Amino acid sequence: MYQINFNRPVSIHFIGIGGISMSGLAEILMDEGFSVSGSDAKPSPLTKRLAKKGAVIYYGQRAENLNDSIDLVVYTSAIHPDNPEYIAMQERGIPSLTRAQLLGQMMKNYDLPIAISGTHGKTTTTSMASEILLEAGTDPTLSIGGILKAIDGNIRVGHGPYFVTEACEYTNSFLSFFPKIGVILNVEEDHLDFFKDIADIRNSFHRFAALLPENGTLIINGEIPEINTILEGLSCRVITYGKTGEYDYHPEQISYQNGCANFLVVGKNGLKETISLSVPGEHNIYNAMAAIALADLLAIDFSVVKKALSNFHGTDRRFEYKGKVQGVTIIDDYAHHPTEITATLNAAQNYPHATLWCVFQPHTFSRTKAFMKEFAKALSLADRVVLSDIYPARETDSLGISSETLKKEIEALGKTCYYFPSFEEIENFLLKNCTQNDLLITMGAGDVLNIGENLLKR
Repeated sequence: MYQINFNRPVSIHFIGIGGISMSGLAEILMDEGFSVSGSDAKPSPLTKRLAKKGAVIYYGQRAENLNDSIDLVVYTSAIHPDNPEYIAMQERGIPSLTRAQLLGQMMKNYDLPIAISGTHGKTTTTSMASEILLEAGTDPTLSIGGILKAIDGNIRVGHGPYFVTEACEYTNSFLSFFPKIGVILNVEEDHLDFFKDIADIRNSFHRFAALLPENGTLIINGEIPEINTILEGLSCRVITYGKTGEYDYHPEQISYQNGCANFLVVGKNGLKETISLSVPGEHNIYNAMAAIALADLLAIDFSVVKKALSNFHGTDRRFEYKGKVQGVTIIDDYAHHPTEITATLNAAQNYPHATLWCVFQPHTFSRTKAFMKEFAKALSLADRVVLSDIYPARETDSLGISSETLKKEIEALGKTCYYFPSFEEIENFLLKNCTQNDLLITMGAGDVLNIGENLLKR
């Protein structure tokens, strides 16, 4: 396998450079002196940012985008063998790495690489940990799956020992990593277009944990079902957190103000400190617990931890306040799995509102089909549900389902649900039917956020 060497910068081409992770890795390498080019379907703020820094960006993927100076090609799991740049790479014998392999190679260049995994909460927890490390003045290198306001982006290149990144299980990407500290937030069914079942997913997380060296540490949610299947045979140190005192870290005296939790964290070595979060929902207590356990492991002063978590107001698309239109508050959220939807809508219950509207864009046909009943139950937590068409992402087969199928499941639970095939129809409907003091959440991993942004422009 090709080995990245920060002391010997080369010329690298990224197929699909506009993705949140790919663009971030490209930016890190540019800051380390590498020459970067890349292609994507269309311009975006991320590709424009890279171009401004000096990257050569092509829109549209063609064989001629690969010039003779390229030493390495990096591509994502979304790139298929019939991609013209992929074919050209093979024909010319140019060395290649997947996105995950590149990230794993880059981790080797840091003294303490930290990988944060889990079915849900990776971006928020990585961001919380990043805020703490920044506040502590550790000068970390960060790779986040969302835009963090503290660094005005998803990437920060530092010169300290810490490299912090999200670790995604899809296509077993995180098995290409080389962490010394690993975090597992939760393990649930998802990405069933790749994994066979929950047992297959647990096995993947076990293999991720087994990557940690004997002198490494795993921080894990102790309440993960069948956790022993993940922990079996590990040689590294294990630190747990959860809801009760049987774990190394747990919260007590939980209360809420405008949806955001205040609590007492009780931890190892007699730790008892109050925490005030500025992001809503019970789920964020446990995201914070993972970040707190990490900070404690790194011996960061707790006054720094408290200040960083209090100052953290979330990343883009995680219960993100967008504005108000006609007295209606608009929030956007990335939730696209039933557990995430439940967490977000439960958080919204503690947020001042009259009627809670949820505009949901299902993400991929396979996920929608696999969790049809679970989606219906989760969405029923809203007072009114509006569905858009399914966002296909990488998929082309509809599997015989549509948003109308989900609408029927929601209505079977006695909940009012609407479906419109176009964003314009949804926006017109919302303008007519939402009233003063209502809370409107646009939700999904696709482009549903455009609905709220379009409403704010009217």
